[in-house]
Amino acid sequence: MSIRKSATMFAVVAMVAAACSGTGSSAAPSGGGSAAATGCKVGVAWSTFQEERYGLRDEPSLKGAVEAGGGSYIGNDAKNNADTQASNVAALIAAGVKVLVVNAYNPKAILPSVEAAVNAGIPVIAYDRELENNKALFLTHDNVLVGHMIADAVTKAQPTGNYAIIKGDKTQTNPTFLRQGMEEVLAPLIASGAIKIPTGAEVFTDGWKADLAQTEMEQILTANNNKIDAVLSQNDNMATGAVAALKDQGLDKTVKIGAQDGDKFALNRVALGTQVVSVWKDATELGTAAGKAALELCKNPDVSKVTGATASKTTGGLATSSLLLKPIPITKDNLQVVLDANWLTKAELCKDVTAGSVKGC
Repeated sequence: MSIRKSATMFAVVAMVAAACSGTGSSAAPSGGGSAAATGCKVGVAWSTFQEERYGLRDEPSLKGAVEAGGGSYIGNDAKNNADTQASNVAALIAAGVKVLVVNAYNPKAILPSVEAAVNAGIPVIAYDRELENNKALFLTHDNVLVGHMIADAVTKAQPTGNYAIIKGDKTQTNPTFLRQGMEEVLAPLIASGAIKIPTGAEVFTDGWKADLAQTEMEQILTANNNKIDAVLSQNDNMATGAVAALKDQGLDKTVKIGAQDGDKFALNRVALGTQVVSVWKDATELGTAAGKAALELCKNPDVSKVTGATASKTTGGLATSSLLLKPIPITKDNLQVVLDANWLTKAELCKDVTAGSVKGC
């Protein structure tokens, strides 16, 4: 399965992203937009607000874009529970939503609920996590590229040695996409013998939880007598757990680690030098794009007609449509990017950082 973008697709998505950026709850509806979207009730089934980004970034921007376009928003939180999310989707359908956005906790378990929405004539957006349904628009950042960017930055910082890979929840497809991108960088280095992944040093993490990642990292360090040179974590939350395990062994400043999401605490680690990279997937941009796509689907439920959508296949081979945004790797050399975007304050980024030691601080 290939969900990578061609250069042309990058250009299209860039234009869509540019059109979406800067639109929030304070934005005014464009001419005629409000009237066109009257009665457009958009329901969002969130997987969890445990992750920093979903409650603070994604939801406000999605809600803001919907309301700025004249629609109304209703959302709920599954709190990392598949049964709760199924009930939440049923509640949204019963509430009469015109478009359903699903940020799946368990993409397999939620499929009957998604099918119920589709059968009721409700267009569905698979938000940030793929759904095996050919009627759902997959809207996310290019996670294969994210994985590539994480591995690229870390291997440049640590081109040899033993690597550990902390992957996300095995019930989801994002870990597969991320690992695919990592492999693009790792494969030749592993083949040459420069990099090794010791037995047991590549693991899945239920719920992408930091505490589980910490336990996993502790076990990997023990099994390898602390001889781990680098860690590829599939998100910043799990990187927090891995860094805690490394710190307990006095290794947090020597073992190179990379992750994604652009969480504030991870960007601070980048500035401090205890994390090589956090690939920034602008959740505000993604939420805004989803809100705008939902408004379009209220007028035309054909997901293939959403601005910027392209034909693609799901991991399971179903023909569908996707809209992928481009991520940005944030390292110590371009921290100003997230400051300029008001993603976080200078005080948050530079906490405990020696003034002048990195650009932006």
